[in-house]
Amino acid sequence: MTRGAVLTPTSAPTRRAGLLWGLLGVTAFSFTVPFTRVAVEGLSPLFIGSGRAVVAAALAALALAITGQTPPTARQWVRLAIVAGGVFAGFPILTSFALTTAPASHGAVVIAILPAATAVMVVLRTQERPTRSFWAFAALGAIAAVGFAGLQGDGFAGVTWSDLLLFAAVLAAAIGYAEGGLLARELGSWQTVSWALALASPAMITLTTVSVVQEPPHGTAVQWLAFAYLGVISMFLGFFAWYRGLSIGPMAQVSQVQLVQPVMSILWAAIILHEQITWPTVLGGAAVIGCAGLAIRTRTRATSGGT
Repeated sequence: MTRGAVLTPTSAPTRRAGLLWGLLGVTAFSFTVPFTRVAVEGLSPLFIGSGRAVVAAALAALALAITGQTPPTARQWVRLAIVAGGVFAGFPILTSFALTTAPASHGAVVIAILPAATAVMVVLRTQERPTRSFWAFAALGAIAAVGFAGLQGDGFAGVTWSDLLLFAAVLAAAIGYAEGGLLARELGSWQTVSWALALASPAMITLTTVSVVQEPPHGTAVQWLAFAYLGVISMFLGFFAWYRGLSIGPMAQVSQVQLVQPVMSILWAAIILHEQITWPTVLGGAAVIGCAGLAIRTRTRATSGGT
């Protein structure tokens, strides 16, 4: 697709399709933090962060081989390296190490800023120019998301090494999401995911081997099931829907669907990890979803026009 296509205003039905695909991906991602917290109770963080990418890469290689996809161009390989480094290496490894000490609810505090970070990266990388009202609602949504998650446990107890790792993970994911959304318009959504995983696989296989040698994995059945979800859904199938939504766009608006992810993540943490949900949590969740809805409804203006 040409650059001119990026600037074409998105119709309402198409925009709704993009948002629905994005929501499906976010729903899949919302289990990532609690399931990572479950897995790191018995498996090493390096094994989880790299091993789940190896599982996803195996599925990706199978999909690419069966469908006989044409390999990307040299320039696309460079851009795929950005996606692979940010989304399939940086984010899972950094969050796995962070969640060895941080509870799932605390992880949601920092990850809640990912939609705003993604929107900024989209604007820096593309010619999309959201309106002032979009930025206002996006900022309110980020504040509401952090405030909502902060009601859980020790959300504002001070910056720790786990926080720094999570901030780095958010930055890595935001860069990868923005670049991956653009590539999905050229290569297709699942093809972008699969090629990026294939590119990351040699490094991830090496890290997985190192982790197994250093600390042979010994987990319970539940911990292995959590790991399987991270590899098959969080790292592979969830990205099919997410990059499909970003490719349909507008990317800056679709990225704001992630504002509901901390709400979902803490809900699953309550169910899976038995964390308590209070009325402030319910009200905070409603505020997050409300801000997300307002941000999504705003129109994205093209560089050539708009207010």
